Amino acid sequence: MPMKAAAPEPALPRYIRAAGGVRVAIGTTKRGSRPMAIAERGGYRVRFVNGARCEGVYLNTGGGLAGGDDLALDVSLAPGAAATLTTQAAEKVYRAQGEPTVMRVALDLGPGAALDWLPQEQILFECARLHRRIDVAMAENARLLMVESAVFGRLAMGETMETGALHDRWRIRRGGRFVFAEDLRLDGAVAELLARKACGAGARALATVLLVSPDAEARVEAARAALADAAVECAAGGFDGMLIARFLGRDPQRLRADLARFLARLSGRPLPRSWST
Repeated sequence: MPMKAAAPEPALPRYIRAAGGVRVAIGTTKRGSRPMAIAERGGYRVRFVNGARCEGVYLNTGGGLAGGDDLALDVSLAPGAAATLTTQAAEKVYRAQGEPTVMRVALDLGPGAALDWLPQEQILFECARLHRRIDVAMAENARLLMVESAVFGRLAMGETMETGALHDRWRIRRGGRFVFAEDLRLDGAVAELLARKACGAGARALATVLLVSPDAEARVEAARAALADAAVECAAGGFDGMLIARFLGRDPQRLRADLARFLARLSGRPLPRSWST
């Protein structure tokens, strides 16, 4: 007797999916840059650390993201404001039964503003489907240091992301003109795609660091020197007022260590404390 096909899993109701985000406006005061307005919705929060530099930490009280969740992070910096924004921990992205997990990031930097956008990595579980869009509008003389990284399964737990999707779309406007556009799409048999020599050569993690600053191209050689002792495959280059570095590795922990060391050298200051906890 032929076996019956397994019944598909019932899709979770839309109303139990998380929809929220955080909107932050940072301005200047006599005590330096400070958050001037914060709006939070859903299970997402931001907390600012006491200190000389304006440093905010995002928290997801839901403990992770799943299919159908929608997260929006909006940041605006007034002219001359400076800030560092990071996350409390790596963000876990769980399986999606139907709709993907959507993350939308919008950064707006006024003249002379400086932002270090330093979230920790996204850990994608089996059958996760993450669609992330990053849109940046910045003044010609503003400075942006940003990083995004992804881990395909927790190696220490013996987990592998065999199937799923990562769609990553970056668009950056500087002084009103497009200066950077990038789309990364891994869809379907992700582990098989990353195993290909021309794609990832067996990589389990990747990261991109982008510096957009008037002095970015002048720092390319220093950036390459900072990567000389890295344990994973990486490289840096510069063009059109930008510096970009790529990381690709089989061991997510080694990649994270190399990435953290590089970011500290590039920014000239220690990473936020949450990176070391």
